[in-house]
Amino acid sequence: MRNETVRTDITVIGGGLAGVCAAIAAARLGQTVALVQNRPVLGGNSSSEVRVWVCGATAHGTHRYARETGIMGELFVENQYRNPDGNPYMWDLVVLEAVKAEANIRLFLNTDVHEVEADGDELNRTIRSVTGWMMGSERRLRFESQVYLDCTGDGLVGFMAGAKYRIGREARHEYNEEWAPETADDITLGSTLLFYTKDAGHPVRYVPPSFAKDITQTTIPVKRVIRSGDSGCHYWWIEWGGELDTVHDNERIRDELWAVIYGIWDYIKNSGKFDSANMTLEWVGALPGKREYRRFVGDYVLNQNDVLAQREFEDGVAFGGWSIDLHPPQGMYSTESGSKHLHADGVYHVPFRSLYSVNVNNMLMAGRDISASHVAFGTTRVMATCAVIGEAAGTGAALCAAKGVTPRELYASHCDELRQTLLRQDASIIGLRNADSLDLAQQARTSASSTLMRLSEESYGEERYRLTRDAALLFPVEPRLDGLELLLDADTATTVEVELWDTGRKENYLPHTLRASSQASVLPGRSQWVRFELAWTPDTAQNAFVIVKANDSVQLYHASEPLTGVLIFFNGLEPNAPSKLEYHGHSQPVIQWRMQRKTRQPFCFRADGDTSAYAPDKARNGYRRPYGGPQQWMSEPTPAGQEQWLQLDWEQAVRIEELQLIFNDDVNEDLINLHHHRTPFVTMPELVRDYRIEAWIDGQWQSLERITDNRKRKRVHRLSEPASSDRVRIVVEATNGSRHAEIVEVRVYGE
Repeated sequence: MRNETVRTDITVIGGGLAGVCAAIAAARLGQTVALVQNRPVLGGNSSSEVRVWVCGATAHGTHRYARETGIMGELFVENQYRNPDGNPYMWDLVVLEAVKAEANIRLFLNTDVHEVEADGDELNRTIRSVTGWMMGSERRLRFESQVYLDCTGDGLVGFMAGAKYRIGREARHEYNEEWAPETADDITLGSTLLFYTKDAGHPVRYVPPSFAKDITQTTIPVKRVIRSGDSGCHYWWIEWGGELDTVHDNERIRDELWAVIYGIWDYIKNSGKFDSANMTLEWVGALPGKREYRRFVGDYVLNQNDVLAQREFEDGVAFGGWSIDLHPPQGMYSTESGSKHLHADGVYHVPFRSLYSVNVNNMLMAGRDISASHVAFGTTRVMATCAVIGEAAGTGAALCAAKGVTPRELYASHCDELRQTLLRQDASIIGLRNADSLDLAQQARTSASSTLMRLSEESYGEERYRLTRDAALLFPVEPRLDGLELLLDADTATTVEVELWDTGRKENYLPHTLRASSQASVLPGRSQWVRFELAWTPDTAQNAFVIVKANDSVQLYHASEPLTGVLIFFNGLEPNAPSKLEYHGHSQPVIQWRMQRKTRQPFCFRADGDTSAYAPDKARNGYRRPYGGPQQWMSEPTPAGQEQWLQLDWEQAVRIEELQLIFNDDVNEDLINLHHHRTPFVTMPELVRDYRIEAWIDGQWQSLERITDNRKRKRVHRLSEPASSDRVRIVVEATNGSRHAEIVEVRVYGE
């Protein structure tokens, strides 16, 4: 046996997506990091050992423009390109390679932490070291750091350090939460095992093991959905242990889940109710995916009311959007729906004060164990949200280490710097403008080769939508709307009615306040452009939500290509999942108004009046995603082979050492790491593919960098030799499919 001491600025314990993103974030800010993971692979519940889908703020397409950016966004987009089939082992590699790319990270796999040295009184404790055993290597490793992050999920490190925590459900009165029980208890969400199946191409016999459960003697066949072709997370509802201790009873829970899985497969193969003769089991999980255990107490406890009100915090450092998603304590044996969902009207904010311990002064946390009530935990627990919280916590840890302060002191004295650092790193933070005094782009004038000034979608294919229910069109209004035309067919003479609503909050995509209405008489006929007298001049740039009222005799035309900032919605669509699995409640606005599979097929329309929603200046405001408008520069439609450019000019020459570019990777497109669904492309069409960075030097444009075959959202160009110039431009040579050149942000840094 070998005893070793590892000294780094920061130690991250837990290699799920929260820990991975925390470690990468801290490493990119120059801190040395030990990443300690007790399994042979990274990714936690998303890894090939457990195989849970990585869900997040999009909520499977419920929320618009809500996909995560930053490190989690990089993983999503890279996986989309390299792993379109959703192979779990390829996902493992995407995550592992992202960690190995960071020179400041020392990775310790198969290392189980079992000891924590901490001192101080109950209200002010300090972690001095954590010690773990590396399985298979007979190495006992002691990790010493200034700052520690508990990303273990179960909260093991904080527990051993004496951090305050909660397990179970708070009473309703504690945070005035409608979904909390009247009396506090120890009930948690249960754990899950999954299985994969495949068609072997020939008949396959199945003999169940002796311990397989006869599920016909349970409520499972009646109260849950079983299909022979489903596998993986389609069976998320195989859940149990919520009334037990999901850590101490882990083995018992695993055995019960195994018994049910093999019993379900017996039911599929041998009951005669399924077309399954050629089906076989390909993989059965052995490591239960835990949903819930300890939740640490921070300086702020996020609760249900914060989520539903979309409360803004001065220290907001991340956002989420998954529903408050709670499951019955009996899990798969319950006669209730497998889950019930309570949705906010848009994304909600997570404060930094929920990411550090109230009484351990050098410990932050990320993932399932942050400071949240049980009800709020119902939404923060999903992995993409855990990941963006991890990036925020890792960024906070890096600043703490660099400044020699505690997380609480960082909040008190450096909160704005933390938030601006996250914004610069392209983290998932919303509604925050760029206020970086070092960014030279803030001092520049912007111009472009062309800018989209007229909002319209006029090209169409064969697809129409008959107005059997209300439909809606959303588009930016800046500075005003003078009228609207829609392309439609009418079977008979009729009157078409429309209503124009604002969306209230800039991050929301729902009708909020009625601003105008109009109607038009339509004669029978095809391909008619019909004008509606809708006029609106909002106080500030925002989106219009135009509802076209149901009319069975009318069909709207679907456009043949998408346009950033333009969306459509349908009212009252059938839910994606049966109510026995998911109960959402149809009165919730985001359930009433959904896009279904039409995310890239808006309606054909013409908006009267010039728009400045895509002006060149939008590329330096820092929002980095749609927020009351698209918040990016976009050119006019461009023929193949024709270049477009975005230019920055200064009053006098500046020294240019680094440029940071953010391209549009369509954060409205829902991405999943495994087999849930595939996009029809492996690279977002809106992403710029080939481009040059040029500076005006000695009376001519000189190329500083040229990139081809780009498929990334964020590109950082550190020039080998600094350039001095009073103007610089990004020349877009080609995109990955879009007819528009689109740039979300340009930052320029000098000395």
